[in-house]
Amino acid sequence: MGAADWGARAAAVPIDGRALVNGQRVAALDGQHFDKHSPIDGRLLGPIARGQAADIDAAVKAARAAFEDGRWAGKAPAARKKILQRFAEKILAARDELALLETLDMGKPIQYSLAVDVPSAARTIAWYAEAVDKVYDEIAPTAANALALITREPMGVIGVIVPWNYPMIMAAWKLGPALASGNSVVLKPSEKSPLTALRLAELAVDAGIPPGVFNVVPGYGHEAGEALALHMDVDAIGFTGSTRVGRRMLEYAGRSNLKRVYNELGGKSAFVVFPDVADVARAAKTVAGSMFFNQGESCNAPSRVLVHASIADRFVDIVAGEAPQYQPADPLDPATVMGALVDGTQLKTVLGYIDAGLGEGARLVTGGRQARSETGGCYVEPTVFDGVLNGMTIAREEIFGPVLSIIRFETEAEAIALANASAYGLQASVWSDNVHRAHRVARALRAGTVHVNQYDEDDITVPFGGYKQSGNGRDKSLHAFDKYTELKTTWLRIDPA
Repeated sequence: MGAADWGARAAAVPIDGRALVNGQRVAALDGQHFDKHSPIDGRLLGPIARGQAADIDAAVKAARAAFEDGRWAGKAPAARKKILQRFAEKILAARDELALLETLDMGKPIQYSLAVDVPSAARTIAWYAEAVDKVYDEIAPTAANALALITREPMGVIGVIVPWNYPMIMAAWKLGPALASGNSVVLKPSEKSPLTALRLAELAVDAGIPPGVFNVVPGYGHEAGEALALHMDVDAIGFTGSTRVGRRMLEYAGRSNLKRVYNELGGKSAFVVFPDVADVARAAKTVAGSMFFNQGESCNAPSRVLVHASIADRFVDIVAGEAPQYQPADPLDPATVMGALVDGTQLKTVLGYIDAGLGEGARLVTGGRQARSETGGCYVEPTVFDGVLNGMTIAREEIFGPVLSIIRFETEAEAIALANASAYGLQASVWSDNVHRAHRVARALRAGTVHVNQYDEDDITVPFGGYKQSGNGRDKSLHAFDKYTELKTTWLRIDPA
């Protein structure tokens, strides 16, 4: 389909912004809603239920009842597997609808919503479905007169709060292991991108997930999100978002029932390029593609590029030469590779960081301006700064937009020190054709994932998470089950004959 076809579909797509609680679509209990506009052109998409504490409480009660009566947790893992597999199949069957909602909601190009977001969400659900009846419990090596069983049990009610940059993918990373383990879930999507979460919940019910097991309450973070994190009957929170809000999640846990909190937070990932890398152009093109993908709205975006001074000029020229192909365009055009920022607030934030870079003395190589302002949408040019110092605002703070900072270094030790001189530790990358240096530097970098001579490799089998203020715990892989299950030890004394 072309841009005109997607435009026609966009004009006709039904928007239902009501919550889904206990298997039913419902308005907010007090009738409140907020209007959701598309960042593509400012068009009104429709009213969204403005969930409050009462709505969260109703969803938590439904989730608790579903957990306690065993309608989901009491099913054999193989039975939950079959239902979750049907859920994944329904996600794929609704591929065009979900992709369109995602693009309208947060502005990413339709080609990526189709090729990345929907298939990734479906694969995640299917993978955890397939894994759940292959995770074994344990018997401890005790003395012969005792038997100690170690079993993994669902926690109960899980609160999930996800961001607006990858709404379906982030939700699936948490829904997959939480639901497969037998928990009930209350999901609070970002108020900036609630549409696919609500549709996913409908598909889950259609697939056979019992009412009350998967609930979605849209609303603002300071209202619905806070109420979920403070709720005394929520056993754990799986949160992805900013470090600032992640701190609040920990505070809310302390103020309530000491619920488990698993934070996947921000990043300021270092992309380190040494002079012994043979293909400088590949490194430069890789960082441009990774940085400008999803409009730079990725927590793992390689926004700090550390380049050896001897190759820095050439590197900067290549990156700048790549920028034109990432100029923002209509997200509903299948040829578009960079779309709109999520809303006007984020547009203002990104432009503010660009001003800060200029004000602190960084050299603007390319970009730096709002684009397509005549459309009424939220677009920023791909932006590259050179001559950045690690203490500058654009090198320290997460921008969440298409802004790349290039920092020059002289020695390996300096590169490691600069890379690690960050509050964050989500991802990093090392580019070197010296295998000893590659391993040495990868070991020295304080990050949850370190790529070597590539970036953005991804698979559901590999854990994702960070060091330091990038969070705790891991999404993806079998390790994610650790976040949504409790380990129980059962002792049995064996009497002698």
